[in-house]
Amino acid sequence: VCAVLLYEALDITEPVEWIEPSEIQKGLADIREGDVMANLPYHPNCSMWFDHHYTNRIDTPFEGAFEIAPSAAGVVFKYYKDKFQRDYTELIRETDKIDSADLTLDEVIHPENYPYILLSMTISSRNRSDMPYWSRLIELLRKSGINEVLEDPEVKKQCQAVIEQNRKYKTYIKEYTRLKGHVSLTDFRSLKEAPTGNRFLVYSLFPEAIVNVRIRYDSDDPGKIIIGVGHSIFNPKCNVNVGLMLSQFEGGGHAGAGACKFDAGKADDYLSGILGILLKNERNE
Repeated sequence: VCAVLLYEALDITEPVEWIEPSEIQKGLADIREGDVMANLPYHPNCSMWFDHHYTNRIDTPFEGAFEIAPSAAGVVFKYYKDKFQRDYTELIRETDKIDSADLTLDEVIHPENYPYILLSMTISSRNRSDMPYWSRLIELLRKSGINEVLEDPEVKKQCQAVIEQNRKYKTYIKEYTRLKGHVSLTDFRSLKEAPTGNRFLVYSLFPEAIVNVRIRYDSDDPGKIIIGVGHSIFNPKCNVNVGLMLSQFEGGGHAGAGACKFDAGKADDYLSGILGILLKNERNE
């Protein structure tokens, strides 16, 4: 959605370069003068930057905008509010809602009944082969409303796949998640390929937990482990700033959710450290 807005506001013709936050953090991304970055950590070579992640705040001057907000797209929309020919108000409202996980129980259990939520679930950074699909979505959202977007054959195919995927994912979550105090731990490391699906489902299946930790091997680099942490959206009693905590473990994110990626040999130490902090449940700001 950031790209949808930036294309129109800045009249950009260059294609999007899809980059993971860890690529910026570890100096692996080729960022050049003239580049516009959004929803990523800041890089000094870029010409403009827009973001909303707690751990990405910087003190140096820059062109663009940073704000602790529900979504980076909302930050871009606010910055360029007088530049748009199309009315993106609904798109931004729904993006804010999804990115900040401001969802009802029914929206989590039955995302197929909520067009924007279902569409959002077709986008996963784990599937880098889907980049052409992500770029196609940008073009569709620039010119069409949500109902027309969902009628696109490729989008329809992706949505059907997500519905089936979520059905299977529920079984995996039940089988590979255990409770450790008030923390639910989902460990997919024993699986050859970690399943994907509705990331909010675990909160409805384990309502007594206040935070979830999910650990898996990186599908693109089996020598790496990825840990994702998220506050329960239905039992909001977790006091730990997740992004700040994960900045100690080669990651980052928001106060309520974040992730880190690291060499597999560090997994036991990192997981133990993360669980220890979450079980104490003390404010760390």
